[in-house]
Amino acid sequence: MSKQVLIIGYVWPEPNSSAAGSHMMSLLRFFKAQQWQVEFASPAQVTEHMVDLAQEGITSKSIALNCSSFDEYIQALQPDIVMFDRFMMEEQFGWRVDKFAPYALKILDTEDLQCLRNARHEAYKAQRELTLNDLHSDLAKREMAAILRCDLSLIISSFEMTLLADTYKIDNSLLHYLPFMVDLNNLPTDTPEFEQRQHFMTIGNFRHAPNWDAVLYLQQIWPLIRKQLPKAELHIYGSYPPPKATALHNPKTGFLIKGWAEDALEVMKNSRLCLAPLRFGAGIKGKLLEAMITQTPSITTSIGAEGMHLDLPWPGAIANEAQQFADAAVDLYCDKQAYEQAQGCAQTILSRVYQKEQLESLLINKINNISKNLEQHRQANFTGQMLKHHTMRSTQYMAQWIEAKNVNKNR
Repeated sequence: MSKQVLIIGYVWPEPNSSAAGSHMMSLLRFFKAQQWQVEFASPAQVTEHMVDLAQEGITSKSIALNCSSFDEYIQALQPDIVMFDRFMMEEQFGWRVDKFAPYALKILDTEDLQCLRNARHEAYKAQRELTLNDLHSDLAKREMAAILRCDLSLIISSFEMTLLADTYKIDNSLLHYLPFMVDLNNLPTDTPEFEQRQHFMTIGNFRHAPNWDAVLYLQQIWPLIRKQLPKAELHIYGSYPPPKATALHNPKTGFLIKGWAEDALEVMKNSRLCLAPLRFGAGIKGKLLEAMITQTPSITTSIGAEGMHLDLPWPGAIANEAQQFADAAVDLYCDKQAYEQAQGCAQTILSRVYQKEQLESLLINKINNISKNLEQHRQANFTGQMLKHHTMRSTQYMAQWIEAKNVNKNR
């Protein structure tokens, strides 16, 4: 039986700009593949790099924050499934879904745990180790509350699955491990050989704080690489480069800010190595998965590789100090045998962790099982029911207050 799926997006999908955009598109296509009706709604402004959803057979709707027009909209749509893109959208719209589409299965797509990324960023800025207090922030309380209020949350990283269970005590019945879904039958088959590739590259949305910090870190690492490989270049791609990024462009040193890449896989496959010196962040790093897909070995940090390869050897090297990072990059850049061995590691990880057919099968089974037993599933989640109680509904009352204030202001 066909279902109506509503996705409430924090932003409009930009699969060529970010890993989050790619992951969202894979979910939208998954829902379409079930022969379900899919609508994407967002309060965000449209952007120049957003995907044409109509070409995907997906309808779209602009919605407003703190406005009862959404109540009328969802009451008319009556979706069978509502998926929130990040916990902030559940905060904004979850109570309205509960009220006007109470039988809809509520799914939270966390993308990555915002509280983990923020905690690491705060610890990094203070130049200290991550503490339990960092992980128990107000942001974490908000994000965990959203997870508990939903029927199912999609968790992209195996590390985050463990963190949710051990640190936040979230019941496994509310979680589903879903890394990026890669069609192994459609991998590039014509990737250039070792000798045909040249230079280093990195890619990532400049508006994403971990990516911008990685570019700044590369300012320290690149001279160490260039000293050993004086003719090498570092090509830095990414959407929305600010003036402070373009100001770093320096042809003399081979530190080249390339900006927007029309085809990320194309520029990745022609490079010899991908560099991703990430010092904080969370989730799965799209650039590193794209490197595996294009058979491009990568050098990254423990944070970069986290949750991406289970216990399998990394397809390149993991290094956490600038000189160590540079030396590993130079060694792999020059060693064909080690390079081809790293490519083999990438193939193994893709088949073990990211196989699309297997991941889709597990996801549809989970959705169907919860949908058939939704009432019992919710009864078993007493904490979630408690959080929905009106005494805990500060976001609902704040939204209604803002709406009333706006109405009076416009009179």
